[in-house]
Amino acid sequence: MRNILTDKIIETVKEMCIEANHFLAPDMKEALERAAVSERSPLGKRILSQLEENLSIAGKEMIPICQDTGMAVFFIEVGQDVHIEGGALSDAVNEGVRRGYTEGYLRKSVVSDPLIRENTKDNTPAVIHYDIVPGDRLKITIAPKGFGSENMSRIFMLKPADGEEGVKNAVLGAVKDAGPNACPPMVVGVGIGGTFEKCALLAKKALTRPVNERSGIPYVRDMEEELLERINKTGIGPGGLGGSTTALAVNIETYPTHIAGLPVAVNICCHVNRHVVREI
Repeated sequence: MRNILTDKIIETVKEMCIEANHFLAPDMKEALERAAVSERSPLGKRILSQLEENLSIAGKEMIPICQDTGMAVFFIEVGQDVHIEGGALSDAVNEGVRRGYTEGYLRKSVVSDPLIRENTKDNTPAVIHYDIVPGDRLKITIAPKGFGSENMSRIFMLKPADGEEGVKNAVLGAVKDAGPNACPPMVVGVGIGGTFEKCALLAKKALTRPVNERSGIPYVRDMEEELLERINKTGIGPGGLGGSTTALAVNIETYPTHIAGLPVAVNICCHVNRHVVREI
């Protein structure tokens, strides 16, 4: 059994909140640089160049890479041989978020009730997804999610007979409906299988996979590549103003499902697609 103090978790989460909102993840930076070279539209090239300039300024002057610093979403793998000391794990994560968003001067965007809508003034509570895994480590992934792109999310409860083509059409339809609203070039997370809620979680988690890593399942990898090509042929382009770079990646995750179902979820993220991973 390995003991981990909540003070360590709080400090780590605080640092992750600040890092994720000020510095683009290396995989996203590389993808944007490639897109700026390959983009065929002169206007699209100019927009991508402006995005790169914005990211450079943000890093040098410690300004958030996007004014919407998002709702803090976490995927936490808890080793079954870990013992948390000093308080509850969820409380520690939320305290880290509170300190990160307050001390980092990040925009507070969370309201305490979806209808009464009073701002919590510290961007808590976070959305936390736990997974119990073997080992004695704590792996924390943060993915702050802005709602320009989050509002473009879709779930489709397809019939098994809809098959692969039905899945592709659902994803393409969601992207076309999103258009410029998701701040393209976007990253498209797709979840296939499970249940209504499981496919949505898969789609969200898919966005945290580095955009330069394809699925290890051959048919899924083929779908990712085909959908990326078809999405980039829609002409939506950078900023929604036309071009050949509408998406930087399509990441698909799958899970077993019921004989009568084919759930599909699409969770789109903007060009910053923030994610940071730390292990304690």
